[in-house]
Amino acid sequence: MKGTALVTGASRGIGAAIVRRLTSAGVEVSALARPSDTLSTLCEETGATPLPVDLKDTDALEAALAACAPDILINNAGVITARGALHTLTRAEIDDMVAINLTAVMHTLRLILPKMAARGSGDVVLIGSIAGGHPFPEMAAYGATKAAIRALGEGIRLDLHGTGVRVTEVAPGRVETEISLAAMGGDRAAMQTALYTDAEASQPDDIAAAVVAALQMPPRSNATFIEVMPTRQTIGGALYAKKGAP
Repeated sequence: MKGTALVTGASRGIGAAIVRRLTSAGVEVSALARPSDTLSTLCEETGATPLPVDLKDTDALEAALAACAPDILINNAGVITARGALHTLTRAEIDDMVAINLTAVMHTLRLILPKMAARGSGDVVLIGSIAGGHPFPEMAAYGATKAAIRALGEGIRLDLHGTGVRVTEVAPGRVETEISLAAMGGDRAAMQTALYTDAEASQPDDIAAAVVAALQMPPRSNATFIEVMPTRQTIGGALYAKKGAP
């Protein structure tokens, strides 16, 4: 697998795992994330090019992507700023989830898709969530943004019909990342206990493997939707088997 790729939310978790997979396969990767030592370290490790951009800053995003014409676009960035009933969330908590999980995705697509369509080829991967198709308690706002990603992917696939550009949504179940850290008040121990200690989760590299599998499909075929669940998670996240249980 060759060519160039742009990965958003690249500095940690699923995004970092995707960067590692793609660079290992010989792809030239631009890793977009908020400026941080984590992003710098990842790029030093992998040879990726850092694009330190806050996705909520649309002017900065437009400037960073003006000359960017990747063969592969991975829209991965996402946040869970809070868990709770929608009516208990603050304005900022809702605005941040919508801005990063949806608005920034639309703007990134707006800036990159015309170049792919003109070239007649390209791969777009949207990292969604099973929360986009199945309700979870205290996750209505996040689920709404991921349901919008599902609709967005299906819509742009129609928009791009005949161009040769492929669109894939990868929808993970529970993955052991730090996406819920902000919602846990920055308490890693509490997040680990609540989400991962007694429940087997997928790992970021599992999702990266699914992304690469979609990209390696023959050009005549498009893996349009891939759901990746922990073996011990049921749909909707209602039931978990304890670790070690048969």
